Amino acid sequence: MSNIPSTETWLRKHRLVYDGATRHPFILSIRHGSVDSSSFKRWLGQDYIFVRSFVPFAASVLMKSCKESDMEVILGGVASLNDEIKWFKEQAGKFHVSLTSVVPQNANLKYCRFLESLTSSEIEYAVAITALWAIEAVYQESFAHCLEEGNKIPQELQETCERWGNDGFGAYCKSLRDIVDRCLQKSSPEVASKAEVVFLSVVEHEVEFWNMSRGEAPG
Repeated sequence: MSNIPSTETWLRKHRLVYDGATRHPFILSIRHGSVDSSSFKRWLGQDYIFVRSFVPFAASVLMKSCKESDMEVILGGVASLNDEIKWFKEQAGKFHVSLTSVVPQNANLKYCRFLESLTSSEIEYAVAITALWAIEAVYQESFAHCLEEGNKIPQELQETCERWGNDGFGAYCKSLRDIVDRCLQKSSPEVASKAEVVFLSVVEHEVEFWNMSRGEAPG
């Protein structure tokens, strides 16, 4: 039996797909300072809607957690979402985005429906926590890449990149990843397979979300 953790196996196996999310042209345009302001504003409004759907999903993962140590990690993430929603509102004011008039686009609606499907009591904890980790990890790695040496991030987007690219958020994602690997170590092959499918689904939804932000129609 392999000693390689499940998440590492997936990242090696699906590296091209994963890099498609964390090195997406939208992210690279922020890093290189060439991002179109309308794309950024579109992302801002759509992600505000997404975060509001993410709250009940994250809460459902918290409800499924059984170990106290897991609960503390996930609770920390859930607690920070109130601040995140407030941050989106502040940024919307700064960039003149009217959040009340934002209409969720198709890629966003599909992603939110996917999240809602994972709140079901029938979804195993190992599967749900995989989705939570994958969602957070894509953002962390994407925006951390923006901050790497040689970046030309526009000054007004620096705060956005630091919000998800900072070391503290990276440590949180690492804690989630450790929980996923521990859960899958004792899960059945069937559950492990479901978790891998969910991991890939998250990555695909993330790519579609970035595409939507750039104004690209779904492929």
